[in-house]
Amino acid sequence: QVQLVESGGGLVQTGGSLRLSCAASGVNFRRNAMAWYRQAPGYQRELIAKINASGGITYAASVRGRFTISRANLKNTVDLQMTNLNPEDTGVYYCKREPSAINDAGTWGRGTQVTVSS
Repeated sequence: QVQLVESGGGLVQTGGSLRLSCAASGVNFRRNAMAWYRQAPGYQRELIAKINASGGITYAASVRGRFTISRANLKNTVDLQMTNLNPEDTGVYYCKREPSAINDAGTWGRGTQVTVSS
């Protein structure tokens, strides 16, 4: 059974930094694209960063230049380094194993709360 466990969320002031980490188990990690999503209060969950199996990376425009996604295949982890945070970055951050086949819906973690105070 695939499991994803996020850690590293918390409360930070505007301009601060946080590093989120997601530990995966029960999956051939190196063969999966991994992503971080964010759900702000009152908004839909949105993709903010994705790293595919070969290392290709995409970012949402709202975080490009401030956030960095990385993966460590030997550790089965994917991290999100967040800098220059602002209150609009507040939300629950979810790690996701992206679908790898037609009948694969992917796997979500339970999420970790990030709150940026003004």
